[in-house]
Amino acid sequence: MNPADDVRAGFAPSATRWLDHAATTPRPRRVVEAVARFSREENASVRRGLYREAEAATARFEAVRAETAAFVGALSPREIVFTHGTTEGINLVAAGLARRELAPGDEVWATAMEHHANFLPWQRAAAEAGARFRVAPLTPEGRLDLAALRAGLAGSRAKWVAVAWVSNVLGVENPVAEIAAVAHAAGARVLVDGAQGVAHAAADVAGWDCDFFAFSAHKAYGPMGVGALWGKAELLARTEPLLVGGEMVRRVRDDGAEWAGVPWRFEAGTQDAAGVVGWGEAMAWWRELPAEARENGDRLARLAAARLRDLDGVEVAGPDEGRRGLVSFAVEGIHAHDVAQFLAGRNIAVRAGRMCAHPLMDRLGHAALTRASFGVGNTDEDVEALADGVRAAREFFG
Repeated sequence: MNPADDVRAGFAPSATRWLDHAATTPRPRRVVEAVARFSREENASVRRGLYREAEAATARFEAVRAETAAFVGALSPREIVFTHGTTEGINLVAAGLARRELAPGDEVWATAMEHHANFLPWQRAAAEAGARFRVAPLTPEGRLDLAALRAGLAGSRAKWVAVAWVSNVLGVENPVAEIAAVAHAAGARVLVDGAQGVAHAAADVAGWDCDFFAFSAHKAYGPMGVGALWGKAELLARTEPLLVGGEMVRRVRDDGAEWAGVPWRFEAGTQDAAGVVGWGEAMAWWRELPAEARENGDRLARLAAARLRDLDGVEVAGPDEGRRGLVSFAVEGIHAHDVAQFLAGRNIAVRAGRMCAHPLMDRLGHAALTRASFGVGNTDEDVEALADGVRAAREFFG
């Protein structure tokens, strides 16, 4: 039996070939059941009650915080802030710390391959502070130009560097430990957007020595609407909350307020406890997978890139060496949306468009691309179906 067949058995059956993992992953049945079981048996707001359900919900919630810390290689659960997703985590750092400390003449760097979620918050923070927003270029093959970044940071007033662990368009994995070392040598802090990497490789935030790391549950087989921000303890202590309200304060007076400790000061309002519990189940499920299954999405992305490159009139974006999880491509003479619609008619789910990465797409010279992305339950047959579908689309629109 194909190892992926064992993994597939853990998901609800579907007639669709799901090649859109980079947008959102399917949820294993045990994750769905964990969310439902919490809602049936432990439904209560965390940190708010002394009755059985509330204490059980709080204990489960905080246990997942510890699980999340271990999942990314953090030193302490108190370095983990639960959010609604990667975007919120990045905005929290950009607005709650960077914006407050930036001054006119300082520099904020992002890379040319960033998702808008790791581009726009920094662009805004720099503009509001009168700082300079700079974009690190790519090499001709589609990798981050580390030499150019190093040269740009040297002797500058760089204060922040924002970088994706894995590009959501190119599938390129960036050497975040090396980038962190270069940035720190220049006096800058580093935030890593981990959204596209957590379903394909083990994060090691302490080993990388980055300063912040934001990621989402639904990119790694967990529920939508849940995410986390990891940050170094001393930096989280200096960060102001993005949201204020219930259960994030220690004391409120007519003339001011005192925030609760880290990380709870960043978790205002009623938390999605059921979603967090479901994420904990997803992380446990992931740890139990054999290495071959965890590496399956990367293997299939490289296979798909090779198969698509063999087709006439198909251009694949990014280098194949080290490709993680996805392949984006253009078909000569056919708009990406038409390719995606044609594939949908064959029950193949892919993404098409500008991928929330307009600066990168402008540099690639494409109005839109089609993206296929793979996970633990996909098979070689899915790659062949994709290649056959693209070939048929060329013939149909030819």
